[in-house]
Amino acid sequence: MTAQEQPGGPGEVVELPAAPRATDIALNELELVYAFIYARVGNRADAEDLTQQVALKAIPRLRQGAPASAIRGYLFATARSVLGGFWSTRLGLSEAELREDLALPVPTTPPSDEGVEIVQQILAQLSDNYRRVLELRFLHGYSLKEVAAEMHSTVGAIKVMQLRALRAAARLRPLE
Repeated sequence: MTAQEQPGGPGEVVELPAAPRATDIALNELELVYAFIYARVGNRADAEDLTQQVALKAIPRLRQGAPASAIRGYLFATARSVLGGFWSTRLGLSEAELREDLALPVPTTPPSDEGVEIVQQILAQLSDNYRRVLELRFLHGYSLKEVAAEMHSTVGAIKVMQLRALRAAARLRPLE
């Protein structure tokens, strides 16, 4: 290439193509975010509204120099947060209770006789309140809200009691 064919002369600034801005990347990713949300709500109108909420929350907070993968991750994290709020409102549950109920695995096999005996021995060593909260939560599958109603308490108090009961149970050893 000769000097005459090169763009710009000596001392002239040659502009490189601009990297896509974070906003442009985010706008391109919103179609995937919409699909992600639609798969979880099953309703086009709600999915469109929730995708719009994601865009309104996430786009103003994007770092302009961030890589596309970080922007995509932030959009999907925001989408999960928006979905949590949506289902929390729809089901009348707190987001913490909603997450907690989703995390409980369904047992596929019956418990062993030895395991049942150990659990009964440990529960027998706990105070009445601790034993009751653990029985309702884990043996009967009650939600925090249901345990609070059953024990005439608040959800916050039950959360604290459950944590303390689990810690107390962890320190105990089954009788031999």
